[in-house]
Amino acid sequence: MATYRLDRGFTVARTFDAPPDVVFEAWTVPDFLGWFFNPGFTIDEPTSVDLRVGGEWRQQMVEDADKQYFTGGVYREIVPHERLVFSWGARGGWPDLDPDNLDDAPLVTILLTPSGARTEMLFRLQLPDHLTEERVAEWMASGMRDGWPMTIDRLVARYAQKGERVA
Repeated sequence: MATYRLDRGFTVARTFDAPPDVVFEAWTVPDFLGWFFNPGFTIDEPTSVDLRVGGEWRQQMVEDADKQYFTGGVYREIVPHERLVFSWGARGGWPDLDPDNLDDAPLVTILLTPSGARTEMLFRLQLPDHLTEERVAEWMASGMRDGWPMTIDRLVARYAQKGERVA
C-alpha cells in the first residue's frame, strides 16, 4: 500500500451554502457529477457511479469542442456525508488509471464538516511517496492544481445561487 508521508500534492478548502448530504451527492450521484464537471456541455456517454469501496466512477469531461476525455476514480473509502477517498483517473482516460496499480495514481480525499446550514469542505490531492521527483513535477505541471479548484468553484457558485440540490 502506498504511503503519503512526503506530503506531495495540494489542498483546496471551500465553504458551500448547502448541508453535507447535498455536497456529498454532488460528488457521488451521476446527474450531479455530470453538471459539476461539464456545465453547459452535452456529453455522449452518461456518467456512471458504482458507489462502493472498489467501485468506479467514470465520466466524460468536456473542456471545449476540441478537448474531451474521460476521468473518474476508484473508491477507496466512503463515509456518507463525511468522507470520500478515491484513486483519481479512468481507464483509457486522463489521468490514465490502471485498476491493478491504484497506488500509482493520485489519491483524493474529500472531508465534509457541517457548519450550521453550510458545509466546510477540504479537498486534498496527494501523490504517493514512491513516485520520483521528476514524476511529481510532471503531475504538478499537468494543470490539475488549477483545474480542481476551478471545477470545485463552479459547484460553490451554483449552491450560492440556488441554495438547493444541484440538478
